Amino acid sequence: MAYTLITANRNYSSWSLRPWVLMKALGIDFTDRIEPFTAPANYEAFRSFSPTGQVPALIDGERTVWDSLGITLYLADRHPGVWPADDAARAFAQCAVAEMHGGFSALRNDCTMNVGVRVRPKAMRPELVRDVARLREIFGEGLSRFGGPWLAGDSFTALDAFFAPVAFRIRTYGLDVGTCQVWVDAVLEHPAMKQWEAEALGEAWREEGHEAELADCGEVIADYRNGA
Repeated sequence: MAYTLITANRNYSSWSLRPWVLMKALGIDFTDRIEPFTAPANYEAFRSFSPTGQVPALIDGERTVWDSLGITLYLADRHPGVWPADDAARAFAQCAVAEMHGGFSALRNDCTMNVGVRVRPKAMRPELVRDVARLREIFGEGLSRFGGPWLAGDSFTALDAFFAPVAFRIRTYGLDVGTCQVWVDAVLEHPAMKQWEAEALGEAWREEGHEAELADCGEVIADYRNGA
């Protein structure tokens, strides 16, 4: 078995982070290949390895598996630990992963992922207020029902991986998740997340489109990235 996981810039690519941190946390070996965002539109370049022209993509021999959720489901068929073993925890995790994958549009748009900066955000739109409130509900339910320290119990699973980019966003924009900050702090201290962050801070390149999105989100008050 020889996987290659293709991801983009550590600083920007929330979708890339999900399967990457999951595979790292579960000890699933893979070759780590980065295809950075180099232009506002990367579709044609990325079509050389992904049918959607997007990252992430998992190469397994002659097979290409695309989309962060598709990759997660593929890995779950082949490796233990992707989903919780407990039936109730697994159902909760799968529903919350699907919700994260398909929802939270205000959070995505108003709090673009940028690992290496801290931002004073603009006044929150009602849609973003609702998204943050929903985060508190999901985190609170997972921690209270299944005992923590992870969102579905005592093991890091796909549920934690899918909300891992949100942890970076919460820190970047100072979002208030109340007592659920305990999970945010824990996931930011996970060795895989620390590795991702270190690599993000070391990246020398900037992509104009992502930087423009950041400027629209608020005022950068600290920048810890290489060359900042």
